[in-house]
Amino acid sequence: MANKKKTKDDFRAYVKWLWILFGIGLFATFAFITLVAVGALGKLPTFEEIENPKSNLASEIITSDNKVLGKFYQENRTHTDYKDLSPHLINALVATEDERYYQHSGIDFEALARAVIRMGKDGGGSTITQQLAKQLFHEPAQSVLERIKQKFMEWVISAKLERQYTKQEIIAMYFNQFDFIYQAVGINSAAKIYFDTTPDSLTIEQSAILVGMVKNPSLYNPRRDTVRMKDRRNVVYSQMLRNDMITKEEYDTLKIRPLRIKFSRQSHLEGLAPYFREYLRAYMKDWVKEHPKPDGTEYNIYTDGLKIYTTLDYRMQTYAEEAVKEHFSNLQRVFFMKEKGRKYAPFHNVSESQIESIMEHAKRRSNHYKSLKRRGMSNDSIDIVFNTPKEMTVFGWNGDFDTIMSPMDSIRYYKHFYQAGMMSVEPQTGFVKAWVGGIDYKHFKYDHVKQGKRQVGSTFKPFVYATAIKQKHYSPCFTVPNVKTCIEQGKFGLLQDWCPSNSDGKYGGSLTLKSALANSVNTVTTYLMKQVGPQPVVRLIEEMGVTSEIDIQPSIALGTLDLSVYEMAGSYTTFANKGVYTEPIMITRIEDKNGVVLQEFTPRTNEVMSEEDAYVILDLMKGVTQSGTGARLRLGSGRYTNDVVTGFPWDFQNPIAGKTGTTQNNSDGWFMGVVPNLITSVWGGCEDRAAHFGSIYYGQGATVALPVWALFMEKCYADKNLNISKADFEKPLDPISVELNCKQYEDEEGEPMEQVDPNEIDNEINL
Repeated sequence: MANKKKTKDDFRAYVKWLWILFGIGLFATFAFITLVAVGALGKLPTFEEIENPKSNLASEIITSDNKVLGKFYQENRTHTDYKDLSPHLINALVATEDERYYQHSGIDFEALARAVIRMGKDGGGSTITQQLAKQLFHEPAQSVLERIKQKFMEWVISAKLERQYTKQEIIAMYFNQFDFIYQAVGINSAAKIYFDTTPDSLTIEQSAILVGMVKNPSLYNPRRDTVRMKDRRNVVYSQMLRNDMITKEEYDTLKIRPLRIKFSRQSHLEGLAPYFREYLRAYMKDWVKEHPKPDGTEYNIYTDGLKIYTTLDYRMQTYAEEAVKEHFSNLQRVFFMKEKGRKYAPFHNVSESQIESIMEHAKRRSNHYKSLKRRGMSNDSIDIVFNTPKEMTVFGWNGDFDTIMSPMDSIRYYKHFYQAGMMSVEPQTGFVKAWVGGIDYKHFKYDHVKQGKRQVGSTFKPFVYATAIKQKHYSPCFTVPNVKTCIEQGKFGLLQDWCPSNSDGKYGGSLTLKSALANSVNTVTTYLMKQVGPQPVVRLIEEMGVTSEIDIQPSIALGTLDLSVYEMAGSYTTFANKGVYTEPIMITRIEDKNGVVLQEFTPRTNEVMSEEDAYVILDLMKGVTQSGTGARLRLGSGRYTNDVVTGFPWDFQNPIAGKTGTTQNNSDGWFMGVVPNLITSVWGGCEDRAAHFGSIYYGQGATVALPVWALFMEKCYADKNLNISKADFEKPLDPISVELNCKQYEDEEGEPMEQVDPNEIDNEINL
């Protein structure tokens, strides 16, 4: 009997101590949570921090047709609202990560107890809210004790999050915070990088893959381990089946499907319009210094989530880059073919010592050389390095390829490449619609739209004609004898007579201004320069937006000055916009992350000439594409052939004003193409002016640059939504005071009747 009593007392004591220990544990837990809540064990986020959790938001570059062109970021993160999430994505997350998400208040005690009893075999018991808390406010724990402390902090933060936000907002925050690797921070970037889509368009298959990655994106990487990722994706499907989000039939169909990802890494080196984006980056770095936040601090273009609305059209930019690639890849093929086996290739008209100087200069500008110099290497040792063959990867139009060559050989190889610059602008608004600064940003980062300046050749001649028409009121039918013309020593500051030749060496007869411009006749342009002088021409182009420093010399008449593609396209807006220059602009407005407009942009305009004078210049330039150096646009047969690049005329029927340009030794090829609502400037040439085609047959602007315009416009006209005009240029309301129909000035034998006094024309001295 005594033993029974003793046993009973022992049991009561055991139960008593059990309750005491339980109470102590409960008290300790409560005390620990209290200490965490008051911040005694580490700083907790403030109310403001929970209301506005700190995250780095990428600044977005947005096109005029509302497409994201690119981003500036430290973390490639763009905020997405709950309403913009695919229902499949939400269902997959809840089913897989937190089945009772809508029933608990941040902590799922049932899941937590199961995790403790099962030793974590069925998961860790963390809710979506707890996982968000961990993402928002914790660095990875360095020890078990630190992780235990973090767990308690997560509970407190989760409770605060649940009080502060709706369940929907928490899910949106979760997806916006998660790092899906490969710079895919947040669901917006992940949808774009893995599937080239948007969060609202994610399918059930795509959603299952992304939610499957949540467990461990490095382990369940759909690019590296498709078998493991497929198994994990099927776990997501099974959880959706378990929670009645899909049927058994759907599950059986979905689980056997292969992974379908459309991976496209996002970086500044890749994607559409990289040269434009780099220009914009430099612009924005200056902009933030002049437009501070309300508190006086600078905006950070990488973390403050600015939205930069640009004038570029995503479709037109795509067409422009396609046109450059299609033509210049073929042009390059022909250039390599023509230069193959030449000792001095790709250089022409220079001596061996000059080539050595070019190569030495290129070597010393290279990053490789600068790196070796910083390491203290002698010039002799550097020469050995640069002349020793090694394995390397180089650019090719069919993709980068591995080869073995010395660094000096690689420099010579890259000297062969024809570079390109292209810009399209809407003359009435100044909106830049397309910007292609080069052939490949990864390998050739120099921007040939705004940064680069090259001799413009005969594309400058319309400015000389415009000055003469503005001053002298000449008609396009005004005729000039086609004889060698000199501007004498002493006139306009010349130190000797200047008597340029025609490029084809042909003279005789008389030419109307329209015919002379169409065929780019130097003698007629020289005559006009002699009438007006270089100062008024320079003054005119400065009013048309040209800001480059220009030597006031008569030789500028033939395009000896260097201008940028940007300046050329901008200046031509004057002709297409009825005599009013419209400054090209690239940005329409900048907003902060909350949509508050920080600045709106409007172009600067300047009335340069009368509407009639501008229309007359357009009429002159239409002759270039009707019967002049740009006439191949209208011949309508053929395309590229295997051995030449000149056999590809098109069949444009609409009015087109244009001007080709070819500089000395074929170093630069230009084409300016104008239709009523779009001006496109195209340049092509090698990095070094000594590298070029040996024949004008290949090196002229009509071969090097014009085809890019043609390919681009074909694509634009095929896209009816762009509304690129095929109409004629609008005539002034007042009657034209000069004659435009030059046939009225021909006699019965077809010769021009109006003549210039031949005594005004002097003899030849070659340029």
